[in-house]
Amino acid sequence: MLGRMMYQPLLISSLIEHAARYHGDTPIISKNTDGSMSSTDWAAVAENAKRFANALQALGLEQSDRVATIAWNNHRHLESWYAISGSGLVCHTINPRLFPEQLIFIINDAQDRVVIFDKTFLPLIVGVKQHLPQVEHFICLDAPDDAVREKLPEVQFYDDLIAAQSKTFDWPELDENMASSLCYTSGTTGNPKGVLYSHRSTLLHSYGISLPDSLNLSAKDVMLPVVPMFHVNAWGTPYAAAMVGSTLVLPGPGLDGASLVQLIDNYKVTVALGVPTIWQGLLAAAKQSGSTLESMNRNVVGGSACPPAMLKTFKEQYNCDTIHAWGMTETSPLGSANQLKAKHELLSPEEKTQLRLSQGRPPFGVDLRLASAEKGTDLLPRDGQTTGNLQIKGHWIIERYFGKEESALTSDGWFDTGDIASLNSDGFLHISDRSKDLIKSGGEWISSVELENLAMCHPEIAMAAVIAASHPKWDERPVVIAMKVPDSQLTENELLDYYADKVAKWQIPDKVIFVDSIPLSGTGKMLKKDLREQYGQVLMEAPV
Repeated sequence: MLGRMMYQPLLISSLIEHAARYHGDTPIISKNTDGSMSSTDWAAVAENAKRFANALQALGLEQSDRVATIAWNNHRHLESWYAISGSGLVCHTINPRLFPEQLIFIINDAQDRVVIFDKTFLPLIVGVKQHLPQVEHFICLDAPDDAVREKLPEVQFYDDLIAAQSKTFDWPELDENMASSLCYTSGTTGNPKGVLYSHRSTLLHSYGISLPDSLNLSAKDVMLPVVPMFHVNAWGTPYAAAMVGSTLVLPGPGLDGASLVQLIDNYKVTVALGVPTIWQGLLAAAKQSGSTLESMNRNVVGGSACPPAMLKTFKEQYNCDTIHAWGMTETSPLGSANQLKAKHELLSPEEKTQLRLSQGRPPFGVDLRLASAEKGTDLLPRDGQTTGNLQIKGHWIIERYFGKEESALTSDGWFDTGDIASLNSDGFLHISDRSKDLIKSGGEWISSVELENLAMCHPEIAMAAVIAASHPKWDERPVVIAMKVPDSQLTENELLDYYADKVAKWQIPDKVIFVDSIPLSGTGKMLKKDLREQYGQVLMEAPV
């Protein structure tokens, strides 16, 4: 017997309709590419989304056609998102920091018919245009500009397009399982792979990240998504913000610490989201300016493990709780978020801090398990100690990659994340490392993440990466690649001595290499593959 309840498909268009109807006057603050600020609201975003949906329809696009966006976090980009997905097209967000060859591959693989871009990326567009035979339209997310038209004669301008269209548009009632957006993995090994989200998965993910035990989002929040909209859809926050009616502060291209401090203080941001490298810059800028980041009560750290020193600084110096979260492109991305349970209120401050350093526990909608790295199918206990291959399943988890027929799952329907982790009985997740970044020394495993976190606790280290370097006797040994804070006189031996009472003697790195910079991916993650290529043989030149 079926239930006797209404059925309405879970559609992205319902998010913007809800935001316009019940949170229409809630501000959307946006920093433009020229540094100026714009202020709009959810009602205007919804109106412009409808205008742009009409414009896309006038271009002859059909349902499920892909529309690429190469843009920063700003209000026009936000409007285009809702126009594209809401009208039945697929919003394909592209990381502008990719190598041109990867960008060309991604656009052609997705068969994008339209490319929407911020003016700042005009040189990139001009450089790759001749290699994109399937792209029919280029739309600049700015007002008309003769300088842009001179270099790209066929360009159309967003402001012109929406000005010529009606603000009335009937969102189609789509199948909720239709594709809504497309993101590609970082492609550190081989070509990037597409992850195709549905309206249903996106709506359920929006519920999931809004829950109190996840990011705890509400209409009271002023949200600053520093994580770019091209990085797993800004972790889903533009959708969740519409669902709950949050104010959005969109930072545009200014992701340096000083710019972020200014936005937080000027617009009273309550929650901000980004990767650890972003927060390092923010903390340095706040210290230099004397800002207390008074309005911000929590920040979300994802993309890489949060250094313990960073979590401590946010709490003790800025009274800001850090929510350590974990996820990946294939998981939409939320897989877990660190919120304590009632029983944890009895813990000491030190015990709470230790628990907060884990990646947290899964919300309803996803499940986690550990499989044996050796046997693959054997499941491991959730005892907080045993480590294994982390696998996940749920409502917003990938089933297969875009354009691929073969399943991306195990034989019993779980996605193997490539992470090595432990789980405790409450579901708290502790990522030991990416399987490809673990260091196997004399048959024993060493976590590069643990050694990196310890290095980051040293007051004279600004950033650190630990890699596996080949060793003639032990197969692999850890090597620290570190950036010192300005004016530091720290020596290699002093940093190695810092490890002495913190890890087993055999886990202490063999060498420290001080560098001026560490290569980062387009999403702010350290490129250990590049570091291994550069420094992976450094111990082979030394005596055994």
